[in-house]
Amino acid sequence: MLFGTGHPHRLLGFYAALADALSAAGCTVLTSAQGSSVDITTRFGLRTYNLDYVQGVALVREPGARPTGSETGAHTHSPLPVRAVLAAAAEGDGPLPELVVGDHGWVCGAGQLGFEAIGLADTDDPALFVGEAEGQVSVVVPLDDAVRSDYYRPLTRYVLNRACLSQ
Repeated sequence: MLFGTGHPHRLLGFYAALADALSAAGCTVLTSAQGSSVDITTRFGLRTYNLDYVQGVALVREPGARPTGSETGAHTHSPLPVRAVLAAAAEGDGPLPELVVGDHGWVCGAGQLGFEAIGLADTDDPALFVGEAEGQVSVVVPLDDAVRSDYYRPLTRYVLNRACLSQ
């Protein structure tokens, strides 16, 4: 499994709880390309970000912005981070994931490359819904991705209970 988020400020806790529960159940949670650089073109020009993992969840952060493993990262919709992670895994940095779970570019980018992908989608951002309609994304859960992170706790409990992964 590979978990990744372009909304670490809001959704990291949700994905981290899933990664932790699946890891405890014996599932391999991938962390390929840790520390690798990813160049992303933004409206402010070309920015270089570093791939990092927090509690099994991939995210990007500006170099030197926070210590490795801290809970903050950059907001991005880019598919380039997941492509870097998958390329590193394919080159021997780890196994390829059987499932990618995340949001924005993490899910769409994986789905475009033929990986099974499911994720959370902001109701005002059509990318994942289009990916699902095109058959590249398997499951999309609509939500508001701009609320406080603790508001996702009921969803986290629901998903873990439905998957029989509650602790």
